[in-house]
Amino acid sequence: MESKICGISDAKTLSFLTNYSSPPNYIGFIVNYVKSKRYVNFDKLKKLLKIDKKNSYYVAVLVKPNNQILEKIKDLPFDYYQIYDCRPEEIKSIKAKYQKKIITAFSIKNKNDVNSYKNYQDISDIYLFDGKGYEKSISFDHSLIENINLKKPLMIAGNIKLDDNFENYKKMADIIDISGALETSGLKDVSKIKIFLNKIKQINNET
Repeated sequence: MESKICGISDAKTLSFLTNYSSPPNYIGFIVNYVKSKRYVNFDKLKKLLKIDKKNSYYVAVLVKPNNQILEKIKDLPFDYYQIYDCRPEEIKSIKAKYQKKIITAFSIKNKNDVNSYKNYQDISDIYLFDGKGYEKSISFDHSLIENINLKKPLMIAGNIKLDDNFENYKKMADIIDISGALETSGLKDVSKIKIFLNKIKQINNET
């Protein structure tokens, strides 16, 4: 099982993550969704991303990105673009132009939302099934994806808690994406990050 920690917005936390003994596989930054308290403006983002990613992948989280923001970030060291609310042809164009791997994000409320992944099979490198909340972490009914048969990695997000049974997540997903549960008073909490990463490490050591 792999891990993604999302909503990183300060150098201290990012340095901790990249230097940790078992770092997250993916580190996400909120690039253009200003409603999020974890949004990072472009100037700050440029400085943040000068920190060596080492063994992690950097992910730009983008909600219906326009050409202006895509051109702005094209030279930043992102490995993946995590994209919400774009049609398949839009993502296909972004992938071809900017040569980035794509995490296609689906906001899930019902089975129809899950089945929409079929329209993105040719362009997605990873499928992310998330709740409907965007800046508010909202869970969804995980039974909707329990028997889904994908040929590419499945990432799960949406109000995941530190005390959840991660073994259950492992049965349905390849990657856990977590953000709010790792915060105290709205800021990333290193002690909670350690608990999360150590839980992932423990699960992987058991298999």
